[in-house]
Amino acid sequence: MSKLVTLTKERDDLSLQVALIKTLSDFINSAHVGATKSVVIYHLKDIKKQIITVLTAENNPNSAVISAEFKQVILNCIQTDSRSTYQSENNHIIKLHPLRGEMGHIDCVIAIDSDHADQHLDVPIGMILEIYQNFVLLNNENECDTLTGLLNRKTFDFKINKILAQMHSSTNRKEDKADQIYFLAIFDIDHFKRINDQFGHLIGDEVLLMFSQLMRQSFRETDPLFRFGGEEFVGFFECGSTLDIQNIFERFKQKVANFEFPQVGKVTVSAGFTEISPFDTSSQIIDRADTALYYAKNHGRNRVDSYELLIASGDLQDNKKEGEIELF
Repeated sequence: MSKLVTLTKERDDLSLQVALIKTLSDFINSAHVGATKSVVIYHLKDIKKQIITVLTAENNPNSAVISAEFKQVILNCIQTDSRSTYQSENNHIIKLHPLRGEMGHIDCVIAIDSDHADQHLDVPIGMILEIYQNFVLLNNENECDTLTGLLNRKTFDFKINKILAQMHSSTNRKEDKADQIYFLAIFDIDHFKRINDQFGHLIGDEVLLMFSQLMRQSFRETDPLFRFGGEEFVGFFECGSTLDIQNIFERFKQKVANFEFPQVGKVTVSAGFTEISPFDTSSQIIDRADTALYYAKNHGRNRVDSYELLIASGDLQDNKKEGEIELF
């Protein structure tokens, strides 16, 4: 019961899934005599390429190394929204349950290592999964954008304060990862008003939806992605350096430029990003990223700019007196 209470304290999708894994693992193994039973979640990252990642209780999504047969069972489970059973090569029985995520879409399955002696656990496991799904539904209604399924603007402060608290905690313990830096990026679809004016708002909404799907495919499951409103999107990212994250954003920019949007055709995106310091406020972080985005928009669009690199190159200048940025 205490694990269920812990489960309903979580807010972001990834932490919620990890809490579910831990809840079921503790429940199954406390009722089972013998070898420890594993519980993992398989997530369909890319439908076309059929890329599947695996999430464990360690909260570290990785590419799943699975057989073609097992992958097909997972895909069938997602596509048909039905439970399934798979017998592995070592004769383990794995029970698969489809899970609804953002916007009620089924994009993952929870896989429970089982055997015939565990059949009496099926009913309570089903009840735990129903509680989880109901809570996810409530969570999504409160925290997700109704069109794209990305996180909405009102959840932004909670997420950024959580990241800043983690950075403070790591700094105080002197355990911060020297090879990892947090960044905030703002993405803005170029000339989006023209799309709405020329093709109508329904087609414009379809562009927004597909753009959000490209974001999900391009970035990691651990990167919180938001729709701020209109054609503006925001994301938090963890990477080793400014140049590395810029290369990642450049690849995303190119992916968008190469994508053929139905009826509309080619669409481009501009982005501005900044490094996050544990001593920043959320408004300071947004202002820096927005300034870099403003620079990108005014220097040709379809480009990615770093606030810090623009300052270092002299293309932007800090206004020390006003605490704002002036464009040359």
